[in-house]
Amino acid sequence: MTPPILPPFHELIGYAAAVLTTSSFVPQVAKVLRERQTQGISLTMYILFTIGVALWVLYGLIIGSTPVFAANAVALLLAGTVLVMKLRLG
Repeated sequence: MTPPILPPFHELIGYAAAVLTTSSFVPQVAKVLRERQTQGISLTMYILFTIGVALWVLYGLIIGSTPVFAANAVALLLAGTVLVMKLRLG
């Protein structure tokens, strides 16, 4: 079943939600890169989250939703950065 085409207003809501939730990772990434310290970060959480976000990226592609794809692609980059730093720094 093909999802209905949403009016622009609904797309704007999707983009607003995407910007807010995705940008919430920016302070964590900045802190990890600046301090080069990941002691208080859960490795298991970031592994699970990164896999989940990668699946959301795939889902966004499958359903053809730019807000879902774009937000999760950026979140994947940000979460992946923290995950790599956690794996490198311990």
